[in-house]
Amino acid sequence: MSNPFIESLFSLSGKVAVVIGGTGELCGAMAEGLALAGAEVVLVGRSKEKAQARLDRITSADGKGWFLEADVGEKSSFEEILRKTLEKSGKIDVVVNGAGVNSATPFLEISEDEYRRIFDINYKSVFQGCQVFGDYLVKRGEGGSIINLGSMSGVVPLSRVFTYSASKAAVHNLSKNLAREWAPHRVRVNTLVPGFFPAEQNRKVLTPDRVEKIMGHTPMARFGEAGELVGATLLLASDKAGGFITGLELIVDGGYSSMTI
Repeated sequence: MSNPFIESLFSLSGKVAVVIGGTGELCGAMAEGLALAGAEVVLVGRSKEKAQARLDRITSADGKGWFLEADVGEKSSFEEILRKTLEKSGKIDVVVNGAGVNSATPFLEISEDEYRRIFDINYKSVFQGCQVFGDYLVKRGEGGSIINLGSMSGVVPLSRVFTYSASKAAVHNLSKNLAREWAPHRVRVNTLVPGFFPAEQNRKVLTPDRVEKIMGHTPMARFGEAGELVGATLLLASDKAGGFITGLELIVDGGYSSMTI
Protein backbone atom coordinates (compact mmCIF):
# COMPACT_ATOMS: atom_id res chain seq x y z
CA MET A 1 0.00 0.00 0.00
CA SER A 2 1.45 3.36 -0.97
CA ASN A 3 1.89 6.08 1.62
CA PRO A 4 1.77 9.58 0.10
CA PHE A 5 3.41 11.18 3.14
CA ILE A 6 6.43 8.86 3.11
CA GLU A 7 6.69 9.13 -0.66
CA SER A 8 6.69 12.93 -0.47
CA LEU A 9 9.49 12.86 2.09
CA PHE A 10 11.83 10.53 0.24
CA SER A 11 10.85 10.76 -3.41
CA LEU A 12 13.72 11.70 -5.71
CA SER A 13 11.56 11.91 -8.81
CA GLY A 14 13.09 14.28 -11.34
CA LYS A 15 16.51 14.19 -9.66
CA VAL A 16 19.78 13.05 -11.24
CA ALA A 17 22.30 11.24 -9.02
CA VAL A 18 25.92 10.53 -9.94
CA VAL A 19 27.37 7.62 -7.96
CA ILE A 20 31.16 7.37 -8.08
CA GLY A 21 32.05 3.76 -7.33
CA GLY A 22 28.56 2.70 -8.32
CA THR A 23 29.79 -0.61 -9.69
CA GLY A 24 30.91 -1.69 -6.21
CA GLU A 25 28.80 -3.59 -3.71
CA LEU A 26 27.98 -0.82 -1.24
CA CYS A 27 27.66 2.12 -3.61
CA GLY A 28 25.88 -0.14 -6.08
CA ALA A 29 23.18 -0.85 -3.49
CA MET A 30 22.99 2.85 -2.68
CA ALA A 31 22.64 3.66 -6.38
CA GLU A 32 19.87 1.11 -6.74
CA GLY A 33 18.03 2.67 -3.82
CA LEU A 34 18.35 6.15 -5.31
CA ALA A 35 16.96 4.86 -8.61
CA LEU A 36 14.02 3.09 -6.99
CA ALA A 37 13.21 6.34 -5.16
CA GLY A 38 12.84 7.99 -8.55
CA ALA A 39 16.24 9.41 -9.42
CA GLU A 40 17.99 8.89 -12.73
CA VAL A 41 21.24 7.29 -11.64
CA VAL A 42 24.63 7.49 -13.33
CA LEU A 43 26.80 4.55 -12.29
CA VAL A 44 30.45 5.60 -12.53
CA GLY A 45 33.10 2.90 -12.39
CA ARG A 46 35.42 0.65 -14.35
CA SER A 47 33.44 -2.57 -14.65
CA LYS A 48 30.86 -2.57 -17.42
CA GLU A 49 29.81 -6.09 -16.47
CA LYS A 50 29.07 -5.18 -12.84
CA ALA A 51 27.32 -2.00 -13.93
CA GLN A 52 25.08 -3.90 -16.32
CA ALA A 53 24.06 -6.36 -13.61
CA ARG A 54 23.08 -3.47 -11.36
CA LEU A 55 21.30 -1.62 -14.17
CA ASP A 56 19.33 -4.76 -14.98
CA ARG A 57 18.04 -4.79 -11.40
CA ILE A 58 17.20 -1.09 -11.59
CA THR A 59 15.38 -1.24 -14.92
CA SER A 60 13.49 -4.41 -13.97
CA ALA A 61 11.97 -2.38 -11.12
CA ASP A 62 11.10 0.49 -13.50
CA GLY A 63 14.07 2.58 -12.39
CA LYS A 64 16.25 4.63 -14.70
CA GLY A 65 20.04 4.70 -14.98
CA TRP A 66 23.08 4.41 -17.19
CA PHE A 67 26.75 3.54 -16.93
CA LEU A 68 29.70 5.85 -17.40
CA GLU A 69 33.10 4.19 -17.50
CA ALA A 70 35.75 6.29 -15.78
CA ASP A 71 38.91 6.04 -13.71
CA VAL A 72 38.71 8.83 -11.16
CA GLY A 73 42.45 9.24 -10.76
CA GLU A 74 42.63 12.81 -12.04
CA LYS A 75 40.51 15.95 -11.78
CA SER A 76 40.02 15.88 -15.54
CA SER A 77 38.09 12.60 -15.10
CA PHE A 78 35.53 14.33 -12.90
CA GLU A 79 35.27 17.18 -15.35
CA GLU A 80 34.52 14.65 -18.07
CA ILE A 81 31.91 12.93 -15.88
CA LEU A 82 30.26 16.29 -15.27
CA ARG A 83 30.28 17.19 -18.96
CA LYS A 84 28.88 13.86 -20.14
CA THR A 85 26.22 13.76 -17.44
CA LEU A 86 25.00 17.25 -18.27
CA GLU A 87 24.93 16.35 -21.96
CA LYS A 88 22.90 13.18 -21.39
CA SER A 89 20.81 13.95 -18.32
CA GLY A 90 20.73 17.74 -18.24
CA LYS A 91 21.67 18.32 -14.62
CA ILE A 92 23.02 16.81 -11.40
CA ASP A 93 21.31 17.01 -8.00
CA VAL A 94 22.99 14.31 -5.90
CA VAL A 95 26.61 13.11 -5.87
CA VAL A 96 27.92 10.06 -4.04
CA ASN A 97 31.71 9.93 -3.72
CA GLY A 98 32.35 6.28 -2.96
CA ALA A 99 35.54 5.12 -4.65
CA GLY A 100 37.71 3.25 -2.18
CA VAL A 101 40.55 0.77 -1.66
CA ASN A 102 42.07 -0.87 1.40
CA SER A 103 45.23 -2.70 2.47
CA ALA A 104 46.35 -4.60 5.56
CA THR A 105 50.09 -4.02 5.13
CA PRO A 106 51.93 -3.71 8.48
CA PHE A 107 52.81 -0.07 9.14
CA LEU A 108 56.59 -0.41 8.85
CA GLU A 109 56.20 -2.20 5.52
CA ILE A 110 53.92 0.31 3.80
CA SER A 111 55.64 1.58 0.68
CA GLU A 112 55.29 5.09 -0.66
CA ASP A 113 53.56 3.70 -3.75
CA GLU A 114 50.93 1.94 -1.64
CA TYR A 115 50.45 5.00 0.55
CA ARG A 116 49.95 7.25 -2.47
CA ARG A 117 47.63 4.79 -4.20
CA ILE A 118 45.30 4.54 -1.20
CA PHE A 119 45.26 8.28 -0.58
CA ASP A 120 44.73 9.01 -4.26
CA ILE A 121 41.67 6.76 -4.44
CA ASN A 122 40.18 7.30 -0.99
CA TYR A 123 40.88 10.99 -0.42
CA LYS A 124 42.13 12.70 -3.54
CA SER A 125 39.20 11.39 -5.59
CA VAL A 126 36.71 12.71 -3.00
CA PHE A 127 38.56 16.04 -2.80
CA GLN A 128 38.54 16.50 -6.57
CA GLY A 129 35.01 15.20 -6.96
CA CYS A 130 33.84 17.78 -4.43
CA GLN A 131 35.75 20.49 -6.28
CA VAL A 132 34.18 19.70 -9.64
CA PHE A 133 30.62 18.84 -8.61
CA GLY A 134 30.55 21.35 -5.75
CA ASP A 135 31.54 24.13 -8.15
CA TYR A 136 28.68 23.11 -10.45
CA LEU A 137 26.10 22.90 -7.64
CA VAL A 138 27.13 26.20 -6.04
CA LYS A 139 27.04 28.06 -9.36
CA ARG A 140 23.76 26.47 -10.39
CA GLY A 141 22.17 28.01 -7.31
CA GLU A 142 19.50 25.36 -6.74
CA GLY A 143 21.12 23.46 -3.89
CA GLY A 144 22.08 19.80 -3.93
CA SER A 145 23.46 16.95 -1.87
CA ILE A 146 26.97 15.51 -1.78
CA ILE A 147 27.36 12.25 0.13
CA ASN A 148 30.94 11.19 0.84
CA LEU A 149 31.48 7.60 1.89
CA GLY A 150 33.41 7.50 5.14
CA SER A 151 34.38 4.67 7.46
CA MET A 152 34.39 3.77 11.13
CA SER A 153 38.17 3.96 10.80
CA GLY A 154 37.71 7.66 10.07
CA VAL A 155 35.97 8.06 13.44
CA VAL A 156 38.22 5.84 15.58
CA PRO A 157 41.56 4.33 14.47
CA LEU A 158 41.31 0.67 13.55
CA SER A 159 44.26 -1.70 13.65
CA ARG A 160 45.92 -3.08 10.50
CA VAL A 161 44.55 -0.45 8.09
CA PHE A 162 46.81 2.50 8.79
CA THR A 163 46.72 4.35 5.47
CA TYR A 164 43.05 3.57 4.91
CA SER A 165 42.15 4.97 8.34
CA ALA A 166 44.12 8.16 7.75
CA SER A 167 42.57 8.69 4.32
CA LYS A 168 39.04 8.23 5.65
CA ALA A 169 39.68 10.59 8.57
CA ALA A 170 40.65 13.18 5.95
CA VAL A 171 37.36 12.58 4.11
CA HIS A 172 35.40 13.17 7.32
CA ASN A 173 37.24 16.42 7.98
CA LEU A 174 36.80 17.64 4.40
CA SER A 175 33.06 16.93 4.46
CA LYS A 176 32.52 19.03 7.57
CA ASN A 177 34.58 21.90 6.18
CA LEU A 178 32.64 21.90 2.91
CA ALA A 179 29.31 21.64 4.73
CA ARG A 180 30.11 24.89 6.49
CA GLU A 181 31.43 26.53 3.32
CA TRP A 182 28.49 25.69 1.09
CA ALA A 183 25.55 25.86 3.50
CA PRO A 184 24.63 29.39 2.30
CA HIS A 185 24.24 27.91 -1.19
CA ARG A 186 21.97 25.07 0.05
CA VAL A 187 24.57 22.52 -1.02
CA ARG A 188 24.61 19.92 1.72
CA VAL A 189 27.71 17.78 2.35
CA ASN A 190 27.49 14.76 4.63
CA THR A 191 29.50 11.64 5.39
CA LEU A 192 27.78 8.26 5.33
CA VAL A 193 29.74 6.01 7.67
CA PRO A 194 29.28 2.24 7.31
CA GLY A 195 30.36 -0.03 10.10
CA PHE A 196 31.55 -3.47 9.02
CA PHE A 197 30.01 -4.40 5.68
CA PRO A 198 31.84 -7.15 3.76
CA ALA A 199 32.82 -5.83 0.33
CA GLU A 200 35.58 -6.28 -2.23
CA GLN A 201 37.95 -3.82 -0.62
CA ASN A 202 37.91 -5.31 2.89
CA ARG A 203 37.40 -9.05 2.49
CA LYS A 204 41.14 -9.66 2.44
CA VAL A 205 41.51 -8.13 5.92
CA LEU A 206 38.56 -10.05 7.43
CA THR A 207 40.57 -12.92 8.81
CA PRO A 208 38.82 -15.31 11.26
CA ASP A 209 40.44 -13.74 14.33
CA ARG A 210 39.52 -10.23 13.12
CA VAL A 211 35.93 -11.27 12.45
CA GLU A 212 35.70 -12.64 15.98
CA LYS A 213 36.90 -9.32 17.41
CA ILE A 214 34.49 -7.33 15.23
CA MET A 215 31.53 -9.46 16.30
CA GLY A 216 32.55 -9.07 19.95
CA HIS A 217 32.51 -5.30 19.52
CA THR A 218 29.25 -5.09 17.55
CA PRO A 219 26.12 -5.28 19.75
CA MET A 220 24.05 -6.66 16.86
CA ALA A 221 26.72 -9.39 16.46
CA ARG A 222 26.61 -9.49 12.67
CA PHE A 223 27.91 -7.72 9.57
CA GLY A 224 25.81 -5.13 7.82
CA GLU A 225 24.16 -5.87 4.49
CA ALA A 226 24.61 -3.44 1.60
CA GLY A 227 20.87 -2.72 1.36
CA GLU A 228 20.92 -1.43 4.93
CA LEU A 229 22.71 1.70 3.70
CA VAL A 230 19.83 2.67 1.43
CA GLY A 231 17.63 4.33 4.05
CA ALA A 232 20.46 6.57 5.23
CA THR A 233 21.33 7.40 1.63
CA LEU A 234 17.78 8.47 0.84
CA LEU A 235 17.64 10.62 3.96
CA LEU A 236 20.81 12.48 3.00
CA ALA A 237 19.80 12.78 -0.66
CA SER A 238 16.27 14.05 -0.10
CA ASP A 239 15.78 17.81 0.06
CA LYS A 240 12.59 17.39 2.05
CA ALA A 241 13.58 14.70 4.55
CA GLY A 242 17.20 15.81 4.90
CA GLY A 243 17.08 19.46 3.86
CA PHE A 244 18.43 20.72 7.21
CA ILE A 245 21.10 18.04 7.53
CA THR A 246 24.64 18.98 6.61
CA GLY A 247 28.06 18.30 8.11
CA LEU A 248 26.76 15.06 9.63
CA GLU A 249 28.59 11.78 10.09
CA LEU A 250 25.68 9.38 9.73
CA ILE A 251 26.86 6.11 11.23
CA VAL A 252 25.28 2.78 10.22
CA ASP A 253 27.20 0.23 12.25
CA GLY A 254 24.97 -2.11 14.27
CA GLY A 255 26.03 -0.32 17.45
CA TYR A 256 29.79 -0.70 16.96
CA SER A 257 30.52 2.93 17.84
CA SER A 258 28.48 2.71 21.05
CA MET A 259 30.62 -0.12 22.48
CA THR A 260 33.45 0.56 24.89
CA ILE A 261 34.12 -2.42 27.17
